[in-house]
Order: sequence, then structure tokens, then C-alpha cells
Amino acid sequence: MTTDPLFDGRTAAELRAGYGVKWGRVADDVLPAWVADMDFPVPPVVVEALDHAVRHGALGYPDWPGGNPLRAAFAARMGARYDWRPSADEVREHTDLIQGLQLTLHLATSPGDGVLVQTPNYPPFLATITTMGRRRAESPWLRTPDGWAPDFAGLDRAARDCRVLLLVNPHNPTGRVLTRDELGEFAAIARRHDLLVVSDEIHAELAHHPHEHVPFASVSEDAARRTVTLTSATKAFNLAGLRCSVAHYGPERLLALRDAQPPDLYGVVSTLGVVGTLAAWEEGDDWQRRLLRVLDRNRRRTAAALAAWGGAEPLPEAGYLYWFPAALLGVTGDDPVAEVLDRTRVLLDGGAGFGGGGHRHLRLNFATGAPVLEEVLTRLSAAVAR
Repeated sequence: MTTDPLFDGRTAAELRAGYGVKWGRVADDVLPAWVADMDFPVPPVVVEALDHAVRHGALGYPDWPGGNPLRAAFAARMGARYDWRPSADEVREHTDLIQGLQLTLHLATSPGDGVLVQTPNYPPFLATITTMGRRRAESPWLRTPDGWAPDFAGLDRAARDCRVLLLVNPHNPTGRVLTRDELGEFAAIARRHDLLVVSDEIHAELAHHPHEHVPFASVSEDAARRTVTLTSATKAFNLAGLRCSVAHYGPERLLALRDAQPPDLYGVVSTLGVVGTLAAWEEGDDWQRRLLRVLDRNRRRTAAALAAWGGAEPLPEAGYLYWFPAALLGVTGDDPVAEVLDRTRVLLDGGAGFGGGGHRHLRLNFATGAPVLEEVLTRLSAAVAR
């Protein structure tokens, strides 16, 4: 395995000494591969930008003449990367992507309204729908010989009496990158049932070649008018702690309603969140290209391990999460995460929290250095050999 000193040099002991939840919530004998956080150093350009800001007294009240610079930076990045040219005037900031979803549901829906989701799905999204009193309408992904595929007939049926389609693309946890044709099918369903679309595109910049991300709002004029696009630099640059995200509001009435709220009611992004995000977007592409090579290596190494355990599971098309049946590890109980932890001292994610289709499945985060990943896979392989 070819190693990269920047991404493969951190030991488990060094990672345990950090501040993150991933390593902080496990016992000293446990290797964590659960929460979607990377074990890699922050891009040097981000470190330099944050250091410069702090040293030059940037912790007072911020001043953004002409509006928060994240708005123009987001619009420019979408145009350069995806040939989608949203207006910066339609972009707003949030402390994180979950807040953007919750605010949108709060403003656009009422308790009892249906929210359509594909399952398995990111547990905090599913929990948000439930705790806000909205009705969850699930459409399971189809496992085909070619990989994971949307069930468009099932989606169309489930869309009846729904107000919102929550689209996660690239998808967490399966790693699918929806094609333009597939997104066109989603757009047709949204138009037929007059759905507001909330499109989580936070993993977009981690699409693996030859897969290419297509922003849902770029598919058609109708899709653009009905879509709130949520994203952040946090996943693609390992910056979750900066608590900074953006939302593009396609529906004019929803944007007006959002702007009519008290300005600080839902929190505001910090100066350092803005500084770090701008540095990542404007100067971090070289670091990100290097990251993608490491993630591609790691996903292929994980795929080889899964094959050795008896499963030909599809490669994730984006990101750094691998979704696979717990049965490959000889795990058949109702709580696969707990069973794997007990048998191997490796903490994965998975199970019923991911909704329909999550039962008896596991999610492995392979965004770690080569030595740590090898130890994770070795421990899991020992469970198979029992």
C-alpha cells in the first residue's frame, strides 16, 4: 500500500489525545470507525488562515461589508466546479447543515406533514423528522447486482401526501452518487407531487473518479425553484468543529420567510468559521486532491477485506463510509454495532438508527491513516475467522 506522510502519520495515541468525539467517546482499547469524521490533519492553508485571524484580533464583532463573503464564495465554487450558477443573493449561512434542515422544516412545514426520505439514511436527519413531529415516509434503496439503486416507483408512491423530499446526494451511508438521469427522475416526482426539495450535498466534493456530482438545483428550472441546497466545507476538508455551513434558497417565498425571522434567533456563524471555510474553498484544492487519492486507496483496501470476508459490496462512489451487511462478520443479532464492539473492540456505526434498510447493516469510516485502517480490518477479520 502506497502511503502519504501527511495523511498516514498520526498514531492512535496521537488521535486519542485530540478533542474530537470520534476518539474521545471510546475506551483506550477500542478503535473507532463510526462517526463521519476524518483522522487527518486540517489543511495547512486553513491553519494559516485561522492563525492569522486570531493573531490580528479577529475575535471581536465581525463586519462583512456587502454581506457575508461565504455567499459569493459558494456561488463562485458552484459555477467553477459544477457549472451551476446560483445567485449569491439567495445564499444564507447556518452553524451546521442539520440546523439548515431544521430551520427549513420549521418554516415550510407543520407537524404531521410528510417528509420523504430514502433509507437507510443519516440518523440525525431521521431523528430530526421524528422529533419535529413530521411524518417520515420511507422509500428503501434497492440492492441490485450493479449496486445501490433508487426505487422510483416506490418513491412515487411514498410521495403521496408528502410536503418535502429530503435528498441526500452523494448518499450517506451507501456512498451512491446519483446520475443526472436519476436526478431527473427525482425532479419529475417532486414536480408531480409539488414537493419542496431539501438537497444535502455535503459529500459532493468527495466524489471518486469517474463519478461526478450534479447539484440537484441545476437539473431544471423547476428543480431550481423548489430546492433548498445545503452544503459545507466540513466534510471535504475535515472542519466540522468550525460549525459553518451554507444554504441556497431556490424558493423565493421561503427565502423571504427566512429573512423575516429575527436575525439572531437561529444563531450566526463565527468569524473563524467563515475564515476557515473561505481558506478551504479558495486555497485548499491541492490538499483535497491529495486527500482523494488516499481515500480511494482506503476504499479499495476496505473492499478487498470485504471480499475476503465473502462479500462483493459495491465501492462507495463518494466519501469515506462503507455500508455492508453485518452478516459478513458473522453478526446476526439485532444490535450489530454492540456485537462487533464486544467481539473486536472496533466501534462501527449502523443498525436500526439508519431507518428501514439499516437493520443488521454496518457502516465503516475508512478515513484514517493506513496503519490504523489495517488494525481495524485485522480486528474485524479475526471476528470472521471465529
